[in-house]
Amino acid sequence: MTVSASPAPTLLSHLVNGVLAIKPLATLAKNRARNMMIQRAEAIGVYWSKEVEALKARDWSADLAAVQTPDLNYPDYYVTSFHAYEEGNLGWEPALEVEVAAHAVHARIWQDAQAQGDARLRQSYHEIVKATLEREPQDIADLGCSVGMSTFAMQATYPHANITGVDLSPYFLAVAHYRTQQRQNGTEYGVQQRFLPASDSPLPTPHWLHAPAEATGLPAASFDLVSAFLIFHELPQSAAIAILKEARRLLRPGGYFAMMDMNPQSEIYATMPPYILTLLKSTEPYLDQYFALDLEQACIAAGFDRPTITCNSPRHRTIVARVRTEP
Repeated sequence: MTVSASPAPTLLSHLVNGVLAIKPLATLAKNRARNMMIQRAEAIGVYWSKEVEALKARDWSADLAAVQTPDLNYPDYYVTSFHAYEEGNLGWEPALEVEVAAHAVHARIWQDAQAQGDARLRQSYHEIVKATLEREPQDIADLGCSVGMSTFAMQATYPHANITGVDLSPYFLAVAHYRTQQRQNGTEYGVQQRFLPASDSPLPTPHWLHAPAEATGLPAASFDLVSAFLIFHELPQSAAIAILKEARRLLRPGGYFAMMDMNPQSEIYATMPPYILTLLKSTEPYLDQYFALDLEQACIAAGFDRPTITCNSPRHRTIVARVRTEP
């Protein structure tokens, strides 16, 4: 199933923005959204408090030093509050809660999914991408890789590929580095391990890069696939367009850009109760810009053929675009 261009923000959306402009109300909404996630996680057997406390007990200094790019300049759009965290993505609390939060948020995508919702969402994305690509990619860039959940899922899909995970948060990448070590050692590593299929053989080790997705510094024409999983709804339009251009620069002739994110045309968002919409928007500062961006045209303008746009869940879409062959 294909979807069309994104709609402009509705009157309801503007009213919600007005509510969120009042800081005490915005803070209340953020706290409520966070508490709802924690309660949902505990209800489906993802023990948020226990998992996070175990991670907090570690000394993360070595992991952070292994991945952090010294004196990196962060773009202005990134230095803001995301997901009910005042520090946004630049802190330990958001980094240590990514995995449990993902399972909580994705538990209700499908009515019967519960704790398996996150793995099912990732699988739905990879099934579409794999069916679209003409050949298996050997070099993959995972932009906005966070703590590596998308990267490890990509590695399981393409076990022989060399994969580079790129993210702006050194805290997220420190967790990814730690998870990599655990995978290499074959040790249990928390909530994510419980909901992923076991591997019969050790997988290659991803490379982690602390850099902005719109200016990675990676060599041009060095990847067969550039992937972006659930990052575009967290971007202003200027950054989203810059990332598409960077993806085009990174890809070899015949390479593919693929992304999975919220589907603005989903009936779920169109009929969402005002209270829930307020909670959602309180944690996503650029949601209106994402919903209004015509990603099909943006991909074409960045140098790709017209992309395929496929609904892969009741509220998500997968976009795949091939590098345009120059006449």
